[in-house]
Amino acid sequence: MTNIDVPLTATTTEREDEADALTIGRRIRQLRTARGMTLDELAAAVERAPSQLSMIETGKREPKLTLLRAIAKALGATVDQLLEAEPLDERATLEIALERAMKGPTFRALGIEPFRIGKTIPDDALRALLALQGEIERLGDERSATPEEARRANVELRHLMRRQDNYFAELEEHARAILRAVDHPGGPLTQRTASDIAAHLGFSLHYVADLPASTRSVADIKHGRLYLSSTVPAKGDSRTAVLQALASRILGHAEPRSYAEFLRQRVETNYLTGALLIPEDHAVPVLLDAKSRRALSIEDLRDAYSVSYETAAHRFTNLATRHLGIPVHFLKVHESGTITKAYENDDVNFPADRLGSIEGQLCCRRWTSRAVFDIPDKFNPYYQYTDTGNGTFWCTARVETSSEGAHSVSVGVRFDDTKWFVGRETTNRGVSRHAVEVCCRRAPAELESQWRDQAWPNVRTPRTLLATLPTGAFPGVDTTDLYEFLEAHAPRG
Repeated sequence: MTNIDVPLTATTTEREDEADALTIGRRIRQLRTARGMTLDELAAAVERAPSQLSMIETGKREPKLTLLRAIAKALGATVDQLLEAEPLDERATLEIALERAMKGPTFRALGIEPFRIGKTIPDDALRALLALQGEIERLGDERSATPEEARRANVELRHLMRRQDNYFAELEEHARAILRAVDHPGGPLTQRTASDIAAHLGFSLHYVADLPASTRSVADIKHGRLYLSSTVPAKGDSRTAVLQALASRILGHAEPRSYAEFLRQRVETNYLTGALLIPEDHAVPVLLDAKSRRALSIEDLRDAYSVSYETAAHRFTNLATRHLGIPVHFLKVHESGTITKAYENDDVNFPADRLGSIEGQLCCRRWTSRAVFDIPDKFNPYYQYTDTGNGTFWCTARVETSSEGAHSVSVGVRFDDTKWFVGRETTNRGVSRHAVEVCCRRAPAELESQWRDQAWPNVRTPRTLLATLPTGAFPGVDTTDLYEFLEAHAPRG
């Protein structure tokens, strides 16, 4: 998550400082040449060695304020003129951009040593070099956006969430500040309040029928317009789409530079949306009261804030360990048995691949998350104790449907923490040994011997199994479709 504790890159400030030094140096050089002064003449005027001024003009050294004043005086300019953000002309812009690129990772990876950009190098040559550098970076991004890279990024993000008990104070404060700005009293957040938040951030809401198929919403930052689909799914929540779109603006998200950053932005967006729908300051007293009565319930949290079961389950994992002292795990499992989302800080042993990735693995069919699909009662929650090689866990689960099929959403805790929850008296029990033996991953020997040579299924292979992840500035989004949509809907005049 780009705004959470650990920045994605530790050199952002260094690069900004370097860019400033380049801009200042290039401005000094252009003012000097415009006045017909040689480097030696300027050096003599400010009583410095020519080599020192050369280092400043090429951006390799940033001048102190006293020297900057002396240079400005010698050039008949002001310090403000030397510190202006914009370069003097297009040539300076090109030179600065290329010098910055030569010091970047792409040129270094190719073994290209930085060279002096002389006056004889044509502008077109500079543009060509910058275009080639941009294309090399784009191709590199495409190659890195593989399923393996995605799994690695997901594992790193899950480790961060586990270290922080899935609680991020900075995002909670963002939510608190926004709700305070629109005078939200607490409790369920209404559609009107979601619209008030949009207005507070300078956006008007526009519901359209031709939203690009690859998007959930589109923000026209230039005109302050937020486009959403005029068709809300039967079980959809119109507030969620608005808040998820606004969350990126609240957090100042920029175009992701890697799949890891894209993934973290998604997690941040979902976290902040949950924090707005279920505010920490209002929900924590409710949860503490329920714990004191030994009546914690995801269903009650869902109903109290008029959110989906999945949103309530996610939000519970944010608050449970920090405020209730309860380690917890969360699973979302597709009806095929595939794990699509997972989180734990209670030492439950999820199935994982060699990279440590949980998502995409088959959930043990003995677990609550799989057993719930076989329960005919879809109205009431399903509770189950599961004995594992790593202890006994209790879970509560529900099945929800979507355009992608049915999913189970479950929240679980270790046996010792079951005493705080509604449903602890259940007699449902399962035994899973997936962590220490084959368990349910291999058919019983009798069935296998009977059918191994007599069965030939036509496998339904997921479309993404053999493909790389979607590429582009925002993975999966058709940018041509996006830009044509914005152009068609932009206000005229």
